[in-house]
Amino acid sequence: MSEFNPTDPKHVVIFDTTLRDGEQTAGVCFSATDKVEIALALAEMGVDVVEAGFPVNSASECSAVAEVAANVRGARVCALARAVPKDVAAAGEALRHAEEPRIHVFVNASDMQLAHQLNKTREQVIAMASAMVRSAREFTDDVEFSPMDATRADRTFIGELARATVEAGATTINLPDTVGFATPDQVASLVAFVRGLVPEAVISFHGQDDLGLATANSLAAVAAGARQVEVAVNGIGERAGNAAFEEVVAGLSVHGERLDVATGVELRDMGRVSALVAERSGVGVPPNKAVVGGNAFRHASGIHQDGVLKQRETYEVLDPEAVGHTVGTQIVLGKLSGRGGFAQRVAALGYRLSEAPLEKAFRRFQVLAATKPEIDDADLHAICQ
Repeated sequence: MSEFNPTDPKHVVIFDTTLRDGEQTAGVCFSATDKVEIALALAEMGVDVVEAGFPVNSASECSAVAEVAANVRGARVCALARAVPKDVAAAGEALRHAEEPRIHVFVNASDMQLAHQLNKTREQVIAMASAMVRSAREFTDDVEFSPMDATRADRTFIGELARATVEAGATTINLPDTVGFATPDQVASLVAFVRGLVPEAVISFHGQDDLGLATANSLAAVAAGARQVEVAVNGIGERAGNAAFEEVVAGLSVHGERLDVATGVELRDMGRVSALVAERSGVGVPPNKAVVGGNAFRHASGIHQDGVLKQRETYEVLDPEAVGHTVGTQIVLGKLSGRGGFAQRVAALGYRLSEAPLEKAFRRFQVLAATKPEIDDADLHAICQ
């Protein structure tokens, strides 16, 4: 379990929003029991902050957040609030029994959203945000502020919001790519800009995956100085989802030395937590999903099979066991497989074939493989007998 230390320049805070933004996935509804079970699993694997929900949304949601707050230890429990008094009050009430509570205040920030959704001037928004951060500080010393749609907003205005809310008591400034608009260079530039204005705050990034760039954007944010990333298990969330917890954390593990950063997350629990969230959300993990997908460590090409059998790292950047894959590296036999992969599999089944019988069996395998997408062990027994 990681120790939350926002002053450590190398520590990247992992802020998990599976239970809040993840639940905004169309068709997903976590029960209070689901939320507590997932939150406990996240805390156990070393996640720093668990965003449990949006308490003002309903009485049942407030109760569920309160249950998470009362049960989770070893991670900060966060509740979301718009920059309006009733939201902040509901968040504070839901977190009353949290060991380490955080209130996450947000407000629209882009001209698009100010004009068509909030109907407020920039001056009014700054006043709202500052007042509600001060209100949140009456409940906890740990307040996060997010200017929504930050990557499409006027940069000067984002800077003014960041400065005003930090002066009001915010300790984390989160920069959301709310509609998945930005590219990594844009994210890096924005993070560096805001970090320069409020060096005393932790700069965070929240990426949506509308253009498939959420993981890349999260890593670019860290490279530019962000020390918190907001993620969701299996990448679930609004529309195309959030930056995927497993992808971002694994990426920070692989590139941590180069970036001079680290997280406190235990990667070996990823498979278990991914499966838990898939079960409770009803959203299955695609087979080709990075890190936790069923095909993430399955090799079908003969060239890849030959390499990975000689040295796993030739075609795997991650050790499957290190990220919770219990089966590990798999050789999948089909029409693209080579002789080496075939020989390895039949030997594992107990067949000790000399050169000529092995060649004959391999040719029989190729004939069958041209008609079936995958050759299983029963097929191999029939081929080798």
